[in-house]
Amino acid sequence: MTVANYSEDSIRTLDWKEHIRKRPGMYVGKLGDGTSQDDGIYILLKEVIDNSIDEFMMGFGKTIEIIINENLVQVRDYGRGIPLGKVKDVASKMNTGAKYDSKVFKKSVGLNGVGIKAVNALSSNFIIKSFREGMVKEVSFTEGNLITDENESATELKNGTLISFVPDPQLFGNFRYIEDYVELMVRNYVYLNSGLTINYNGEKYFSKNGLLDLLTETVNGEGLYPIIHLKEEDIELAMTHGVQYGEMYYAFVNGQHTTQGGTHLIAFREALVKTIREFYKKDYDPSDIRASISAAFSIKIEEPVFESQTKTKLGSKDVGPNGPSIRNFIGEFVKTKLDNYLHKHPDVADALQRKIIDSEKERKAISGIKKIARERAKKANLHNRKLRDCRIHFNSNDERRLETTIFITEGDSASGSITKSRDVNTQAVFSLKGKPLNTYGLTKKVVYENEEFNLLQAALDIEDDLESLRYHNVVIATDADVDGMHIRLLLITFFLQFFPDLVRKGHLYILQTPLFRVRNKKETIYCYSIEEKLGAMDKLGANSEITRFKGLGEISPDEFKHFIGKDIHLDPVRIKKGDEISELLPFYMGKNTPERQDFIIDNLRVEEDLVEA
Repeated sequence: MTVANYSEDSIRTLDWKEHIRKRPGMYVGKLGDGTSQDDGIYILLKEVIDNSIDEFMMGFGKTIEIIINENLVQVRDYGRGIPLGKVKDVASKMNTGAKYDSKVFKKSVGLNGVGIKAVNALSSNFIIKSFREGMVKEVSFTEGNLITDENESATELKNGTLISFVPDPQLFGNFRYIEDYVELMVRNYVYLNSGLTINYNGEKYFSKNGLLDLLTETVNGEGLYPIIHLKEEDIELAMTHGVQYGEMYYAFVNGQHTTQGGTHLIAFREALVKTIREFYKKDYDPSDIRASISAAFSIKIEEPVFESQTKTKLGSKDVGPNGPSIRNFIGEFVKTKLDNYLHKHPDVADALQRKIIDSEKERKAISGIKKIARERAKKANLHNRKLRDCRIHFNSNDERRLETTIFITEGDSASGSITKSRDVNTQAVFSLKGKPLNTYGLTKKVVYENEEFNLLQAALDIEDDLESLRYHNVVIATDADVDGMHIRLLLITFFLQFFPDLVRKGHLYILQTPLFRVRNKKETIYCYSIEEKLGAMDKLGANSEITRFKGLGEISPDEFKHFIGKDIHLDPVRIKKGDEISELLPFYMGKNTPERQDFIIDNLRVEEDLVEA
């Protein structure tokens, strides 16, 4: 065994941009190609917008303009503008910024002086301009390296900052911004900042009622009672209960969407249970109180501490250096405001209590089944090979946690190919036995009575909520034929019916594998559509060999590595604005109605060369 020489020459000091580019996960989570809303390109966009939001929160600049043209991103605000002598420093010197001064940025998101530097280092082109008191200063970079440092010059443009950047394709590959993800980000910003206008690619976004507007658009009229909207300085809450399974929360800190929760979410859930119990003078089970809740709440605190640079989970215990604990701050607000509201609105109080009682009845009805189901799941995990687990999980502290993936597939041959090809550190495989049940219209009792669903739920660890979800990416991997498509629909129905938050939070995907392989002696091209196949045939010539993959099991493990590695093709399963689960499921998965037959006929597409292929 050869041992590397460990000497003074082994010790290296990386400059700021080298460190960011060598360890991008520390700054933007996972890189990705834009398929997931957690991918790095959205973190880059967010870091830039956050600075503009901080200006608005301090009372400067009521409009932010965002333009995304293919890979070029531009963000213009009308705040105070960066002091001109410091424009280069704030973009290229670590731990440099105004947010160390709490008087200037009292309740800011970014406090470490890192964010904009990460955007600079991870961009192939980065330009920062500051307009201030009739003068403008421009500095440009490539991969964090200074290219131009223009002299200050006169301008008639309004004060503010303009940042343009292109995420580096060397790091992010063939990436793209998905408009739905950017729109969701923009909407959250305006919900949290009443009075702010954001123009995104020519469309205007504005919210008059804050979190009330967010929840109104989210629940789409599915609430069992009118949305409760409570607000004080530095804290706001909107909540209702619906008919869906699970708990749905939108939690924010200083305008940052903390998708993984944190101390504030824990405090709110505790305060809600305590307040409800005291109001009704009943010792209701916490799960019955929170079942089917939809809630959005926001707090503003000084010097927030997040558990990573991507700021998706709050770690702070206090609202500020001299303030109360977050638990007491939220607890007192919920106790006072929610209790008063329920006393003033007895109709809402009655509807809420009926929902709690209904949840209690359902929980007790399946409690015995759940115990038996848990035991079955434990034995199955020990004695069969339905789940081939990975070593790292989403709820761990490992740097690669955002890469954790479980492939849900059907049949031994398909699961065998994936199992042999996977990265055992981050990729797990769950094998279905035959087609799953259509769960539309069924109660959660079926999750425990049906062996496949019981084991799947146990594998994902999502029985009570998503807090313990074991895999960041839940990927449905089925054949690209009629049976495979049907299995996809049945699994999506299962998740929408019983675990809709898994979909809403962007964890569910469809694996796309190539339909064709076109190759000659020198080159092999994998094609995901007939159009790509025709292009490959033109490139490789008429004598090229064409293979049509009919199922996952036909793809050898050696080839499969290409399709579940860094070039993996995933299609996110998204619930778009205006989509209502209560309407989607009965239409697509209910009885065969004339309306659905008409829809199929109207949307039937015939590929002219499909038979030829």
